[in-house]
Amino acid sequence: MSNFDSHLLIVDDDERIRGLLKKFLMRAGFLVTAARDAAHARRVLSGLDFDLIVMDVMMPGEDGISLTRALRETMSTPILLLTAKGETEDRIEGLEAGADDYLAKPFEPKELLLRINAILRRMPEPTAKDAAPKVLHLGPIRYDIERGEMWQGEELIRLTGTESQLMKIFSACPGEPVSRTKLVEDLGRDRGQAQERAVDVQIPRLRRKIEPNPKQPQYLQTVRGAGYMLAPD
Repeated sequence: MSNFDSHLLIVDDDERIRGLLKKFLMRAGFLVTAARDAAHARRVLSGLDFDLIVMDVMMPGEDGISLTRALRETMSTPILLLTAKGETEDRIEGLEAGADDYLAKPFEPKELLLRINAILRRMPEPTAKDAAPKVLHLGPIRYDIERGEMWQGEELIRLTGTESQLMKIFSACPGEPVSRTKLVEDLGRDRGQAQERAVDVQIPRLRRKIEPNPKQPQYLQTVRGAGYMLAPD
């Protein structure tokens, strides 16, 4: 997917920052829509689909983390949070709410662009409808490797961009443990203990979508000292 095919939504209550971000990202080739707060963003999202949402955390009224959590109930559009808070716990809270990545203010516009492109690259590429399906079975759940889609019966299970990438990584080597360090690298994140903790946050969220009992994982197992392993039927 090229920048010219990608439509971004910027959500920030600061008019100056909103304008600067919109101008910068449009120069980078994106189609950009801006919203001034969570309520405005909800109205825009009710009528348009986006490839990625860039959202400030600290906004009057409903904040970015609360809106992220609400959006995750109905959509899997990637979300990048912008936050003035640099503490690890605040970043973890954003990831727990369903964000795909975060960037602490102040930041270089070029870094924002790199992170946006990294997230968009992680999204599954659409495949031809007649492609031969390669499917993993996780109890009643089916995961189509070619399409990057997860199904339960006739119902499509919504995956976030990060969850899609995790399933892509695990399904490439079923039955083999994948270390947290490798997951961090394959997700395109910087190395470090905080990033490994961020991976540990994403795993339980993915388990809630594929496990009959997420507290006793059967299909996405923790392998002591080795990482995590997908164990399909």
